[in-house]
Amino acid sequence: MTSRSLHPDTVAVHAGREDLTDLGVHAPPIDLSSTNPLPDIETGGSAYETLASGGYPEGTAVYARLWNPTVARFETGLARLEHAEAAVAFSSGMAALTAAVLATTRETGRRHVVAVRPLYGGTDYLLASDLLGVETTFCEGTSAAVAAAIRRDTALVVLETPANPTLDLVDIRSVVMAADGVPVLVDNTFATPVLQNPLKFGAAMVLHSATKYLGGHGDVVAGVIACDEERAAALRRVRAVTGALLHPLGAYLLHRGLATLPVRVRTQQANARAVAAWLADHPDVARLYYPTDDHPLIGRQMDGTGAMLSIELRGGYDQAARLTSAVQVFTHAVSLGGVDSLIQHPAALTHRPVAPEARPDAALVRLSIGLENPTDLITDLDRALSVNGHVHPPLTAIRSRIPDLQT
Repeated sequence: MTSRSLHPDTVAVHAGREDLTDLGVHAPPIDLSSTNPLPDIETGGSAYETLASGGYPEGTAVYARLWNPTVARFETGLARLEHAEAAVAFSSGMAALTAAVLATTRETGRRHVVAVRPLYGGTDYLLASDLLGVETTFCEGTSAAVAAAIRRDTALVVLETPANPTLDLVDIRSVVMAADGVPVLVDNTFATPVLQNPLKFGAAMVLHSATKYLGGHGDVVAGVIACDEERAAALRRVRAVTGALLHPLGAYLLHRGLATLPVRVRTQQANARAVAAWLADHPDVARLYYPTDDHPLIGRQMDGTGAMLSIELRGGYDQAARLTSAVQVFTHAVSLGGVDSLIQHPAALTHRPVAPEARPDAALVRLSIGLENPTDLITDLDRALSVNGHVHPPLTAIRSRIPDLQT
């Protein structure tokens, strides 16, 4: 059976493992070789040229900076989940984004990028700087705004949906049409392949900070881009030259993480819905950032509301600082998507380098909801928020209004 005939949950478990029976093993092997034997000079030279040009190994893998079989297994698994011809893994999400910009500008000879705000702070800062030799126009995520930003020398459109940290949802198909042939890269980190497949809506590349949900356990840093084979070859060329290949041990952990990705994401989403329902009525919460079921893109583009949410506190920065310090079940740390729940202040941390006009409000706190019991998460937030002077109604008083808390 092909991946197209299998449920995504099945693909997550089996993709990239098709040859294990022939190898006589059950768990994927880890190849930690930094260099590989060369049968002869001609074979080695030809293989080196092929790999450095973005191709696949022929006769020998030559050197680990060019290609690694453990990394390739993870790439196969992610590509299948994103319905892509190929995927290319990198040492971090920022390395993946850098490669996408460099490969696209090199192939097209164009030096202009359109970026839809809000974005992850690192992405925003990199595109706003002159480090990659590109000029970036930032705009809102409407088709009209994107169309107005496109120029004759535009090489790439970059967007993130749901957006970090406000969870704004962007209509991918609408942006692709507005881009009028300019390739669109979608950061799919928050949604994951379980809830959204941007290639289905016309995106050219799908980027993941694999550090987050794909790995899911906070023990690996990586990035990956899913796309067609032609773009993948260009990305591999950049990766080979810049040395941004993912370490094989990280690739092994990520490949293992894919098997449980659907189960983790759906449970985390259910927990987030419970936490969001509780926060929506809290007197200290001025605004809750979390997609609602009646949003036109939920069910049409994104299969669920996800497990990320943000809140704007009435007490501003001071209250945000007290909350993040007072939690005990949540961990005060950057990153997201792991099995444990995290809380952080974007303006002070992940979005600190962003231009002031695009920086999140100082009262905004971002929560990544994990696999803990949602009642424990709510109790932790309730206790931490009560430090700020408000006492929310006890859980018993609101349990009947939140179905996810019934058990």
